[in-house]
Amino acid sequence: MKAVDTNILVRFLVGDDPVQSEKVKTFLQNAEKRGLVLFISIPVLLETIWVLESSYSCPSHEILNAIEQLILMPIFRFEAPERVKDMIQQARENKMELADLLIGLTARDAGCDAAITFDKDASQSSLFEYLA
Repeated sequence: MKAVDTNILVRFLVGDDPVQSEKVKTFLQNAEKRGLVLFISIPVLLETIWVLESSYSCPSHEILNAIEQLILMPIFRFEAPERVKDMIQQARENKMELADLLIGLTARDAGCDAAITFDKDASQSSLFEYLA
């Protein structure tokens, strides 16, 4: 198994660089034909969310839809897929930033009571505790 980096996912999702996007498309098609599985780690997913929000101004609902589509693709295997699905569900139920939600869920799944933060918005969630 091989892992994919953020730039591979971004080229696949955005298609902003025609040469690189075509290389990614061809690579994924060939990998799929050979029955390969590609790993998407939590750090890569976090960075992808950040890039899509900050560099491409993608709204959260579009990012969530894209992640859902990636989950459905047999070629991809996510680190902690249940956590990623939980993030999607919870993000649709509240206005929390996607990256913060994923960070909070990761802390929860690691057995933490909360993630300590200076982010007042994130601290509105039970996943976080504001450091006053």
